[in-house]
Amino acid sequence: MKKIVAIILLVSLVMSLTGCTNGGSQEQDALAVSRAVYPERVPFPDQASYLKSNGEIKYSYYNAYEAWQKDNWEKEELSVDDWDELNPFFTDSIRQFLSDSQGQNKVYSPLNVYMALGMLSEVTEGESRSQVLALLGEDSVEELRTQADSIWNANYRNDGVTTSILASSLWLNENIKFNKSTLDSLAKYYYASSYQGTMGSEELNHAFRSWLNEQTGGLLEGQTSNESLGADTIMALATTVNFHAKWKDEFRKGRTKEDVFHGINEDINCDFMYQDEEDIYYWGDKFSAVSKRLKNSGNMWFLLPDEGVSVDELIESEQVMEFLLSDKREWENTKYPIVHLAVPKFDVDSDMDLIPGLKALGVTDVFDSTVADFSPMMKNMDDIFPYVSKAKHAARVKIDEEGCTAVAYTIIVESGVGAAAPPDEEVDFILDRPFLFVITGEGEIPLFVGVVNRPV
Repeated sequence: MKKIVAIILLVSLVMSLTGCTNGGSQEQDALAVSRAVYPERVPFPDQASYLKSNGEIKYSYYNAYEAWQKDNWEKEELSVDDWDELNPFFTDSIRQFLSDSQGQNKVYSPLNVYMALGMLSEVTEGESRSQVLALLGEDSVEELRTQADSIWNANYRNDGVTTSILASSLWLNENIKFNKSTLDSLAKYYYASSYQGTMGSEELNHAFRSWLNEQTGGLLEGQTSNESLGADTIMALATTVNFHAKWKDEFRKGRTKEDVFHGINEDINCDFMYQDEEDIYYWGDKFSAVSKRLKNSGNMWFLLPDEGVSVDELIESEQVMEFLLSDKREWENTKYPIVHLAVPKFDVDSDMDLIPGLKALGVTDVFDSTVADFSPMMKNMDDIFPYVSKAKHAARVKIDEEGCTAVAYTIIVESGVGAAAPPDEEVDFILDRPFLFVITGEGEIPLFVGVVNRPV
């Protein structure tokens, strides 16, 4: 007789907040099997702490600043050219999960889903693993580990200026024997801490929700309050990404004023932020684009469709995808005018079922209990037939005069059974109709991509 069981709950959260830690509460400590150890990062020196009584700066400040700068340069060197091999996954998944917005806001975190699927590859084997690797553009799990480790370390910052932390955890059924080698790989390449307890118990569920809330600063308590690990769960994996950055040049709050955003179905009054500065203006057959630099991080890109062009058309455009994932220094259609930028303050969110999209992208076996292979994770699976029964992704992005806030999570539950005319010397870039945005991290990897059809 087949034993029908829930195997894995994998939660991926992408946050923009501070205070995330790989430590835990006493409740979690009691359940801990192992703890991930994060690399040390040199803290950004607070100049106020290096002032002499006469107001002069101590020489030691410059040594501390040089050490911080060197540490950042070393991490930036991880942004190697072979990250281009990630572009097919980013292109295909962005199109799959953001197209056909039908006037609704959509937000998707490519990096979030990439790391979640990377962990999924560690606990699968055979065709189940091969399909995941093919989607991620890797020939072997060993190559994926190298890539994931580079991405993790290049995007890891916790220096007091920028917060960008990727964390992971495993929640294990105390009655199941797990393969230590797989746990070791997850700890080494995904910095995953492990906890073990009685599935379905309030103790384990409370610890699980507490871990999620700690990693997300309590900003997703409405969602995490509904998360639980049932008695039929064998294992749960949870991954988080904590990202917080301010604009390099903030918008002046005094210039923010209400104006009209022309939505697909209606006009909407909302607050617009304004800025005038010499900047790089990009354009293509169907769009124009500018970026806002984030402090000690990547950029936020704004892509405005030409009049009469929909955001969905941009997502399907080969040229737009090439622009999003290319080295912008090599983009031919550029100019350096004074850009009069107007950006609506927005707070957009969406959630989506990933299963149809992942199946369309070639990942099918993990959803079928008759062929799914999770043997790397567990011993004695003769009477267990696991499969992925749920895969959900939700995300939220908010921007204001100071910077951006972004939140996303992915849940995977495994159960058993023509170029436009060049701009003039001054350009009005007014985002007063539906547009596309991209938030990038180190190496210009897309952390978030979204469609704004309605700012509020």
